[in-house]
Amino acid sequence: MAAPTCTAAFARTRFTVAVAVAAGAAVLVVDRRDGLLHSPLMPIHIGAVLVVSAFVVAARALHDRDLRELGQVRAVSEAAQRVLLRPIPRQLGPLRVASVYRAATKHALVGGDLYAAARTGSTTRVLIGDVRGKGLPAIADASAVLGAFREAAHQYRTLPELAAALERSLRRHLAELAASQGEGEGEDGHGSDSDLDYAERFVTALLIELPDAEGLVRVVSCGHPAPLLRRHGRVTLLDVAQPAPPLGLAGDTPDAFPLDTFAFGPGDTLLLYTDGLAEARDAGGGFYPVLDRAAGWPWDSPGGLVGHVSRDVDGHVGPHLDDDLALVAVQRAARPPRPREAWS
Repeated sequence: MAAPTCTAAFARTRFTVAVAVAAGAAVLVVDRRDGLLHSPLMPIHIGAVLVVSAFVVAARALHDRDLRELGQVRAVSEAAQRVLLRPIPRQLGPLRVASVYRAATKHALVGGDLYAAARTGSTTRVLIGDVRGKGLPAIADASAVLGAFREAAHQYRTLPELAAALERSLRRHLAELAASQGEGEGEDGHGSDSDLDYAERFVTALLIELPDAEGLVRVVSCGHPAPLLRRHGRVTLLDVAQPAPPLGLAGDTPDAFPLDTFAFGPGDTLLLYTDGLAEARDAGGGFYPVLDRAAGWPWDSPGGLVGHVSRDVDGHVGPHLDDDLALVAVQRAARPPRPREAWS
């Protein structure tokens, strides 16, 4: 009886059935050798093996069914999450790009952080953002901002105009959620999401624009951490003079989003990140020292850079992050790429 029971712990249903049959045959052989073939004990032995085997096989079959359903649910979830957070191409015009996303929630591929890139003519636009909160509400807000960016990035001539469009889109999204919550309220005046305050939901965001033919980067910050720039071997913060409030709390016209411009020439590299990097804490509560560590990072390759930073954070806080982490590295090629390398 121990054989089928132990087998069910690690093997699938068919193998468990085979072991159970073999166990029954073994009991028959042993009882025959011991002269119990016509004894009243033999039916008891066989019956005990059959009962235990049937129970174990049934339990294993139910477990296998649950595993198949879990696999199907996970596959659908991963597909949906990949659609939400599309990978950024490694080459965008004269730019080399790499990204890393790590969700704090176990088994999740996305969370409240977001990034996206759009190629508009001879210009590349990149968005990185961080939704206030976690869980499904944060994913819904991230989805709204990403969808708005992918559409509006091709429609507006300037970054302030694009930022204002994202603000209006996020406001509509939150208003629709608030309205649907109100319709779902019961007699007690509370719906299933009564703990959510839509007036307090917002998204910090950073928008950058990099023209192919100009050695510069234009930046609009909506309350987001300043990116790092490595230029001529020196790492500095792109200190935006007057950041706008986060999306959801900002104005809805272009003049509410100040535009800053910085030099960004061949060989220069930008690292965009969310506060999952700057606010990562070690066991003693110390923050990850972004600027202190940055000078020693490998800036030559965007892919090598984001991989190194991700591993370095693990060394600081351990393998389990308390917050989502998104990294996007953008490097202007030292020489223009061949036409076939450009993506449009």
